[in-house]
Amino acid sequence: MSDPSVINLGCRLNAYEAQVMRDQAQAAGLRDAVIINTCAVTNEAVRQSRQAIRKARRQRPDSTIVVTGCAAQLEPAKFADMKEVDRVLGNQEKLHGNNFITPLDGKILVEDIMSVHQLASHLVPGFDGRARAFVQIQQGCDHRCTFCIIPFARGPSRSVPVADIVAQIKILEANGYDEVVLTGVDITAYGADLPEQPSLGYLLRRILVTVPTLPRLRLSSLDAVEIDCDLERLLLDEPRIMPHLHLSLQAGDDLILKRMARRHSRAQAVEFCQRLRASRPEMVFGADLIVGFPTETETQFQKTLALVDDCALTYLHVFPYSERIGTPAARMPQVPVDERRRRAALLREKGSAVLAKFLARRVHGSARVLLERPGLGRDEQFTLVELDQPIAHAPAKGIIDVDIIAARQDRLIGRLPA
Repeated sequence: MSDPSVINLGCRLNAYEAQVMRDQAQAAGLRDAVIINTCAVTNEAVRQSRQAIRKARRQRPDSTIVVTGCAAQLEPAKFADMKEVDRVLGNQEKLHGNNFITPLDGKILVEDIMSVHQLASHLVPGFDGRARAFVQIQQGCDHRCTFCIIPFARGPSRSVPVADIVAQIKILEANGYDEVVLTGVDITAYGADLPEQPSLGYLLRRILVTVPTLPRLRLSSLDAVEIDCDLERLLLDEPRIMPHLHLSLQAGDDLILKRMARRHSRAQAVEFCQRLRASRPEMVFGADLIVGFPTETETQFQKTLALVDDCALTYLHVFPYSERIGTPAARMPQVPVDERRRRAALLREKGSAVLAKFLARRVHGSARVLLERPGLGRDEQFTLVELDQPIAHAPAKGIIDVDIIAARQDRLIGRLPA
């Protein structure tokens, strides 16, 4: 019988949790099973989760199908009603191995996530098939953006103690990982719930001092308005913190931002990006952007489109607005679905154009690339880099220096120096 496999949908936090679940379930004795870690950020993500469940059953007709993750936390009964599903676990329950095998009265083991106020840490020795490691530092969210259902799937903000995070990173670095990504739902909220209230900046300093041989430290999605002076100084001055930030911007019009209950203005977002790039020119930005939010006019959409240039964004995650039942935005006047899709297509087209310009500027330069598999990896700015030809003496993993000789679609083409 085979060890459990995990089908992972959604965010980088899910990537961390997938490894925890795999290790925990295997240690508990679960065999010949498929664990599907669902996502609920949009209706499309929920649809894809259901699709993954049906596909898993077709491919593994005799395996146990366990469904968990955000969509399962929010709608456990609907997933339990699927004939393909054997067990549904909540976001808290999925991180404890015995829950995968303990007999249930029915299919569902999902508790009230809003009542959870502590975060158990798990020491993960490595990540199967991955060159970079993910470390959870925080979980949950105390904000209530009007479009977002995730706080109700993840619970209140809670943080992993500094010592536990450092211990985890030491293990990963000793096991050969050259890059660690700090992840969570709202990582700029890190530490507020801990006794000493350490900030994210303090955590980063402890990691950098305590694990001096770790080459790369990367941050997952950030809320720019919550970045304090100490954290900003680290982002600018510390070369081991990668010059790539993914920002939760969402829109480029102040009224829409207000209706979203975001905590920043358009001017603040633009000023932040310009300020960081002025001090660290190699810094690149990605962003989450929603189009077709309720009441959004064409003029307001154009402001989001213009935000790409004003903030000098390089990597765009574009979402046509998706109604999530139970959120305030779902009760607002809706933009027609076809119009949302049109705006999303235009913004993605813009994103492709700015990425192409960014890649073209990199040609004839150089890059330090963390190989994710032989001949392919990502550089410090998170740009995909492919070696131009298989080279027998090229390493299969680790960080290598390459010369950039061309740009192609979504990546750079590199060559080992002569």
